[in-house]
Formats: sequence, C-alpha cells, structure tokens
Amino acid sequence: MRIECVAFTSNGVQLGLRLISFLQQEGNLCRLSAPLKYVKKDVDPLDSLAEWTASAFEKADALIFIGACGIAVRSIAPYLKSKFHDPAVVAIDDCNRFAVPLVSGHIGGANSLAEKIAFAVGAQAVVTTATDRNGVFAVDTWAAKQDFCVMRPEAAKAVSAALLNRDPVGLYCDFPIEGELPAGVVKKSKGAVGIRIALSYEANFEQTCWLLPRILTLGIGCKRGTSRETIEKAVRYSMQGESLYMESVRNVASIDKKGDEIGIFEYCKVNRLFSRFFTAEQLLQVKGAFTSSAFVQNTVGVGNVCERAAVLASGGTLLVRKTAFSGVTVAVAAAPLVVRF
Repeated sequence: MRIECVAFTSNGVQLGLRLISFLQQEGNLCRLSAPLKYVKKDVDPLDSLAEWTASAFEKADALIFIGACGIAVRSIAPYLKSKFHDPAVVAIDDCNRFAVPLVSGHIGGANSLAEKIAFAVGAQAVVTTATDRNGVFAVDTWAAKQDFCVMRPEAAKAVSAALLNRDPVGLYCDFPIEGELPAGVVKKSKGAVGIRIALSYEANFEQTCWLLPRILTLGIGCKRGTSRETIEKAVRYSMQGESLYMESVRNVASIDKKGDEIGIFEYCKVNRLFSRFFTAEQLLQVKGAFTSSAFVQNTVGVGNVCERAAVLASGGTLLVRKTAFSGVTVAVAAAPLVVRF
C-alpha cells in the first residue's frame, strides 16, 4: 500500500515516525508530512493541508491523520465518492490512545489498518462497523481479500443486513469452493438475498450481490504505433462479444517485441493493469490448439501471439479466441480459481 501520513504537533511527528517505520517494514510505501517547524529527517514539509489531502486522496491507498477526527473529516469531505473508490482513512490522537477508521473500513482496509496501527504503538482500535462488532461475515471485506470486484454495491448492504438479522443468505458460485461457509450463508441458487460469484451476471436472488473475480488475462497483438484508443476499442469489441467485463481483467500479455509499444503501455497505465511479455520461444512452448497466421509466423517467429500469451500469462484456459479489430488482435484467458472461505 501507498500510505500518506500527516501530523500537526511535535508528539504527532514522533508518533508518525514510529508508524511509518513499522508500516515500511511490512512492505508499504509511507511518507510523513508536518508543518515546517516540525520538519526533520524523514518528515516532509506540509504547506497546505487542503492540497496535501487532495493529492493523497488521488494517489494513495490510505491516509493517516495524527490529530483530531474533526480535522480529518473536514479535510476529506470534498473528495469522498464511495466506499468502493475512496482510500482508507484513519485518525489517531497524538497521545496514541485511539486509532479510528473513518471511511473505507472494509474494502479500503481502514479497519485492518487501524488495528495494525494500534498494535504498532499500543493504542486501541475503535472499529464501529456493525458486521465487525457482531462478528458477522462482511462480504465486501472478504471480496477485497479475494480480489473480487463488488459489482452491485447496494446488494452487499442487503447481505450484511440479512446476516445481522440472522436471515439466510444464499450463495451461487461458478467455481470450486474450499472451506466452511460463513455462518448464515448457504449454497443455493434462488432466494431473497444472496451472493453470486461468476464472470457473468444473472439475477439468482431478489437482491443479488454479484462478485466478479479478477482472473482474466488479455493477450494483445498489434501493429507498431497502434494507439491506446484503438487498443481500448479492440478489447471492448472482444469482451462485449462474450459478455465479459473489464473489472474481471487483471493483466495484459504479449510478445517481448511489444515490450516498448507505447499504446500497450498507456492502455495498461490507464486501466491499472500489469503487463507481461514473452519471447517467441516461450510462446511456442504453450500447449494447445491456437489460431495461426503465416504472416505473424514470418514476422515474429510464432504463428499466434494473443492466444498463446493470454494462456501463458494466466496459467489457465482460453475463453475467447483471437478477435481482430483495426489491426489489433485480442484473446482472453482465465486463470484457475478456487474460492476459499
């Protein structure tokens, strides 16, 4: 996680330095800011709290305010969108007594971060979300840990409400399941409230909380100099034909000769996707029946790039064979998935 921390007092700066040291040891990227009179080694100057908040809200995964909850709330208020988009925000007093998750407790990880902060400095985490306080399964928290996208946020609330009221919640899943289901969750495909784990949507329940696994890889081949916009259109064309969703895509793959292709680089950057590139020799070793082109074979040394790259990067199976659009070829493969509780 990228974590931005701000303090306003001498005590707060000392506490902040302890916090970022602990969080950095856990592999997080952390930065501490404070007013100029408190700046020292490892502390950046804070020129404007409003500007700091605007920048941190856009770029960071989590914000930590070492100070009053009121300061934090007033600072972040103009930038709040939804719990599915906002970064985690935690406030802790400069006497390190209480760590309070303010927004994005589940999906953003603020509850978990508050508990880590409390552990690190000997404070108490003040978690107020009902599912946590009642020991009830929180579908949005679980989905985030599984790297599933919550496609119907309003239904996630219905799931939590049903479990809190001790009403049964159904579960329909297109993938193998391991582990014991949470209390109150039962396998069934119809009912009032339920969870659907699948790459496509169907209203199994009157209120269906659709969880979309991020398991797809896009294999892409293109002419030199192809624009990001053209790649976007080609991917959309390929995905829509099979009723697949971009939210289920986790990475892009191609041949190493495209490792410096600006269009692919920009496409991955805009869509926040990882990219992987393989040599022709690696692609040739992929087992399976793939669409082949003599022209591509003569040009790059392998008869098909997009299908082979998608399968190799995903470690799974081909879902969508090569589609062609404006000089761009796209294939889609799915990684194997076991849903674990």
